[in-house]
Amino acid sequence: MNDVSRKELKYLISVEETARLRAKLAEVMQEDPHNGREGYLVRSLYFDTPYDKDFEEKVDGYKKRQKIRLRIYHPDDSAVKLELKEKDGSFQRKRSLSLSREEGMKMQSGDYGFLLERGEALARWLYGYMMTRCYRPKCIVEYDRAAYLLDSNDTRVTFDQNLRATESSLDLFCGSLPLYPICSPDEVTLEVKYNRFLYTHVKEVISWSGRLQVSNSKYCRARKVSKHGRY
Repeated sequence: MNDVSRKELKYLISVEETARLRAKLAEVMQEDPHNGREGYLVRSLYFDTPYDKDFEEKVDGYKKRQKIRLRIYHPDDSAVKLELKEKDGSFQRKRSLSLSREEGMKMQSGDYGFLLERGEALARWLYGYMMTRCYRPKCIVEYDRAAYLLDSNDTRVTFDQNLRATESSLDLFCGSLPLYPICSPDEVTLEVKYNRFLYTHVKEVISWSGRLQVSNSKYCRARKVSKHGRY
């Protein structure tokens, strides 16, 4: 099991500013080896209750809230991440389990029983929590990400763009999902994540001055179609 706690800040920036920041960050941080020219794919299947508790708590401005999701980086992946992401203001804790592709397929069909057979306490807790509250798959969110890393203070800066989603197909491993865009082509989400404090040389590159911090939930934005403007 992986357990990460850190602060997370989000900002909306343009494609032009993204190119400038990426070039500068490459000089002071380690570039994710998967970045490539256009970044790498991130695809997540989100779960929620019949009455969309996690969605509604985010929209209603709850300080403490959570999300449960499966995550892959390519439809052919053999390994899947099951993640519980808990937020308290700008602080987040993310606990994750590594599942096989077969276990991921069971979860997307609503079969969580295998979690009881695993040794991790988190697996057993998720089984009880999801079963008693009737969690089911709700939507898939996909985007392109470029990331820059520092081992010190678990620092990570990411750029997410081309945000797209679907609620009509919930097959995480499908190679041709019916995705629709949920942001403008020029919009990029800058996420800055770190533990304890952010190094000055990284802070100077990002340049906080004049930047508007946002609470930009990809899951909630993806649900706009079925929620008819609730978010």
